[in-house]
Amino acid sequence: MLRVARSSAPAWRPALFLCLALVLGLQGCSLLPKKDASDAAASAKPVETDNGQADDERHGFAVRVEAPDEVREHLERHLELQRYRQLDDLGTPELSRLMVAAEANARELLNTLGYFTPTLTLELHETPDDPAAPREVRITVLPGERTRVGEVQISFSGPIANDPEAVAQRDAIRAGWRLGPGSFFSQQDWDGAKAVGLRGLVARRYPTGSIVNSRAEIDADRRSARLGVNYQSGPAYRFGPLQINGIRRYDADAMRRIAQLPTGADYDQQKLLDAQARLASSGYFDSVFLTLDTDGTNPQFAPVIAQVREAPLQKVVLGAGFTTDSGPRVSIDHTHNRMPLLGWRAVSRASIDRNVRSLGSAWTAIPNDEGWRWGASGEVKQEASGTYDVNSGRLRASRSKNSERIDRSYFLQYDYAEYVGEGAPPSASALSFNWGWTGRYFDDAAAPRRGWGFALELGAGYTLAGRHLPFTRIYARGLGILPLGRVPEGDEPAAARQSRLALRAELGAVVARDEAQIPSTLLFLTGGDTTVRGYGYRQIGTLDAGGATVAGRYLGVASLEWQRPYVHNGRLTDWESVVFVDAGAVADKPGNLEPQVGVGVGARWRSPVGPVQADLAYGVDVKKFRLHLRLGFSF
Repeated sequence: MLRVARSSAPAWRPALFLCLALVLGLQGCSLLPKKDASDAAASAKPVETDNGQADDERHGFAVRVEAPDEVREHLERHLELQRYRQLDDLGTPELSRLMVAAEANARELLNTLGYFTPTLTLELHETPDDPAAPREVRITVLPGERTRVGEVQISFSGPIANDPEAVAQRDAIRAGWRLGPGSFFSQQDWDGAKAVGLRGLVARRYPTGSIVNSRAEIDADRRSARLGVNYQSGPAYRFGPLQINGIRRYDADAMRRIAQLPTGADYDQQKLLDAQARLASSGYFDSVFLTLDTDGTNPQFAPVIAQVREAPLQKVVLGAGFTTDSGPRVSIDHTHNRMPLLGWRAVSRASIDRNVRSLGSAWTAIPNDEGWRWGASGEVKQEASGTYDVNSGRLRASRSKNSERIDRSYFLQYDYAEYVGEGAPPSASALSFNWGWTGRYFDDAAAPRRGWGFALELGAGYTLAGRHLPFTRIYARGLGILPLGRVPEGDEPAAARQSRLALRAELGAVVARDEAQIPSTLLFLTGGDTTVRGYGYRQIGTLDAGGATVAGRYLGVASLEWQRPYVHNGRLTDWESVVFVDAGAVADKPGNLEPQVGVGVGARWRSPVGPVQADLAYGVDVKKFRLHLRLGFSF
C-alpha cells in the first residue's frame, strides 16, 4: 500500500508556482516585436498553438496532450516542457532527456488533480511539413480512477477546544467543510477546504487562529485519501476602544458614534467590516482601514485601530448618465462636510434629464449613541407627470436611524405641486407627519440571489389649498427572491447556479374626501424601468375629465420574474437570462383599478461596477415594444 503524506505546505508547490511564473514570463516575452534574429526568445512572434497560446514563429518542437479535457488543460497550462518549445537548436538527445523529466513532472501535476495511478505514454514524432514545428512531443494520458476522500478528521486545540460558548463555531466549521467523504480529491480542493475552515475560525472570537497541522494520506491502490487538520484558536478576543489615527478636523467621539463599533462584545470580523463601511460611507473620509490590535496584553479589551484619511472639507462633483426612462442626464453635486454654526454635513445637487429638472439640498447631523440623527432637506423640481409637467417643492425635517438591515425614520413634510398646461388640475399643498420603516434581508446587498425586502410608509396630514381637510397616506413595497430547484453538492458557488423567482409588489392609497386637493407629489403614477416595463416613465395614471393622465389616489403593481443563470461548458458565467410579466394600475377609486400589463425577456450581466440589466418589454395595452436599461440594484 502506497501512503503519501502531505503537509499544509507541500514541497512541490513553490517549485510548481516558480515554473508557472517562468512559463508565463517566456510567453509574455513572445509577444515582443522582433529585434535580433540571433536571439530566439526575443524573436518569437504570435501564433495559435494547441494550448491556445499565441506564437507564429516556427519552434523547435510542439507539445500535444491527448487526455480528457480537464487533464489536458491542466497539463498544457503547467507542464515545464512548454517553456523549452522556443529553443530551435535542441538535438534529439537533449529533447529525449527533457521528455524523461516531463513524465515525472506530468505525474506530479496529475497527483494534484487526484490521479495517482495514471498511465502515460510520451512519443517523439518528426513533423517536417508542419509550419509550427519540425517535431512533436505527444503525451497520451490515461488518468485512471480518481481518488476520493475516505475519512476526514477535524480537530481543535487552544481555548476553542473546551470553551462551551464555542460549540456552535466548532460545529459550523465542521459542517462547512467542503471536502467530505466521497468527494473527489485534488490539491486545490484540499487547500481550499482548509482555508475555508480557517476563515470560519478567525471570523469570530479567535482572530489569531491558525492551522498547526494538516495531512493528506493517499492510498493509491485503493484510490482513497484520509484527511486530517488541526486548528489552533489562540485566545478569544473582545472589542476594546476605537482609536482613530489621521483625524484632524472632526471630533473623535463623533466618528465613534458613526462607526457604531460594539465595544465589549466578542470579536466579529463582519462587525469590524460593518463599522469600517459606515465610516467609509459617511463622506467624511477618503479612505478608512480598521484592524484589531492583537499585540496587546489583554485580549478581552483589545483596541481597534482606525487608520483614516480625511476627505476635503468641500467637494464638487460633475456627473453624467443615461437611462431609458429619462434619457441623458447631467448633474452637479456640492458637499460641505462641516457647515458653519450647525456642524452638519450638507449635500446639494442640481440635475437635468429629459423628464426631470431638480435642485435640492440635504443636511444631516452626526448620530447620537443610539444611532439616531437629525436631518433637514429641501427640493424644487419640474418633472413630466403623466400628460402634464408639474412644478413642485418639498421641505422636510426628519429624525432617522440606519442599522445593518433596518432603516427607520420620522419626518414632518411640506409639499407643494402645480400642474402646468391648459385644463390642468389646480395647484395643491399639504403638511403631513410620516413614519417609515425599511427592512432588507438579502444575501447580497448589491446583487441578491435570495432573500426579501419590505418597506412601509404611513402618513397623516392636512391639505393647505382650498378647504383644509385631513388625509392619510399608506405606501408599501416588497421584493422576494426565491431560489428554485437543486444544484449538485459541492458546487461552488452552489446557490449561484440556481434559477430564481423574483416577486415584486407595490400598494399605495391616499384616503381623503373627494374635494380634498392633494399635491400630486403625494399621489401615485407608475410605469418605467423599475415598475411596469413596456410603458414610459410614470405614464400609467388615472384619467381626468379631459382625458389627460394625472396622478391618482390608489396604486397597485405586481411583477413576476424568472431569473436563470447561464452556464457554459459546465462553468458559471456572469450572465443571466430573465422572463417577466409586470402589471400596474392607478385610479382614484379602488374599484376602478384596471391593470396594464407588460411582458418581455431580458439579460443580466454581473459587471465589475454592479449588475447591468437590459429588458425588452412589450406593453400589451399600448401595443409597443420598449427597451429598458438599468445599472445597479437598490431596494
